Amino acid sequence: HYIKGIKYKTVEQVVHMLCDIVSKNGNLMLNIPVRGDGTIDDEEIAFLQELAKWMDVNKEGIFDTRPWKIYGEGPPKVTSGMFIENKLTYSAADIRFTSKGPNTLYAYFLGWPDDGKLTIHSLGKGGSTPGPLDQPLVSVSLLGSSEKIAWTQDADGLHVSLPKTAPSEAACALKLTLGDKAK
Repeated sequence: HYIKGIKYKTVEQVVHMLCDIVSKNGNLMLNIPVRGDGTIDDEEIAFLQELAKWMDVNKEGIFDTRPWKIYGEGPPKVTSGMFIENKLTYSAADIRFTSKGPNTLYAYFLGWPDDGKLTIHSLGKGGSTPGPLDQPLVSVSLLGSSEKIAWTQDADGLHVSLPKTAPSEAACALKLTLGDKAK
């Protein structure tokens, strides 16, 4: 129920939770408490507007997707218990995967790398990584950006050079198209 002055989760916390949960085949229920007269406060309105802005750019890799072979990679140490969002710190090294059909993989990175370089170790080529691709990687794009994305792939992972500015805050997604390069 609505309590005046309560501290809400940030859009960044909710986006990180959403990417993590969807990558594990889960659903996130958002609770927006309303006042007795059915209205919401200015903080809630601002939160919903920012979340909608993020979803406008990134929903393609969230809605109508399935989990991939592995949910993700990254260093956060998750402690047990509920309501631990304030204790987790995510970065560009934290990647969460979703898939759509046999030829599309989304890789959400939960922070923007300072140097504009991103490596996804799970997508190494020919190595013994835990989530090798079943098909060759044909193209890489960044949701919300029209810039061409430079990438290489080796045994250590997929190496991506990102644009100077992020198309959205909190988390961004690479869209990876898989298929036969000969087609």
